[in-house]
Amino acid sequence: MFSGANEDFSVVTSSSWFRCGNFYKLVTMASATNTNLNAVRETMDVLLEISRLLNTGLDMESLSICVRLCEQGINPEALSAVIKELRKASETLKVSENCTN
Repeated sequence: MFSGANEDFSVVTSSSWFRCGNFYKLVTMASATNTNLNAVRETMDVLLEISRLLNTGLDMESLSICVRLCEQGINPEALSAVIKELRKASETLKVSENCTN
């Protein structure tokens, strides 16, 4: 809020003032959050394209889970080994179900 021409203004906790030339611009947390979300989406789109080029078989949801796990410190090689083992187990289960039907 501005209280006078020569006095300082207070900053609301959910927004910030930035000086642009002789003007001040109010940037809300929502616009900063939208910028961050757009960057995350763009990054995930690039990772998904790389994943597809490498024929990983991961969809967007699975890839985002893997990324989050890696961000939390999970070893990517160990994660890859677990995914491979789960795929083998799933294939074995499907084959055994087909044999019983």
